[in-house]
Amino acid sequence: MVAILVLEDEPFIALDLEFALSDAGVEPRMARTCEEALAAIIKYEIAAAILDVNLGHGKTCEEVAVELRRLGRPFLLHTGDLNRCGEFLRELDAPIVPKPAAADAVVREVLDLIG
Repeated sequence: MVAILVLEDEPFIALDLEFALSDAGVEPRMARTCEEALAAIIKYEIAAAILDVNLGHGKTCEEVAVELRRLGRPFLLHTGDLNRCGEFLRELDAPIVPKPAAADAVVREVLDLIG
């Protein structure tokens, strides 16, 4: 079964994405912090990821994005703060799905990345 990593600090958004991934026949691997996400990348065969950009307290998804890129795994950025992190988003060079977005639409986008 395909495993998709979700790095999301908002519980309701995370739950929506988890259910949508399960409904799509995908194994969701959930993380609230970069540390949890990096551990999941090591432990599981992650095919792709949905990364929330801003994780609160000044933290971003950057270290997870860098690791996924190093491993050649595709990811998309799911953010509600396009104005404040525009330059940062360009540096990550990944597809962006702005919040709010329906969870099934986000799942379709990430599944398109892996064909």
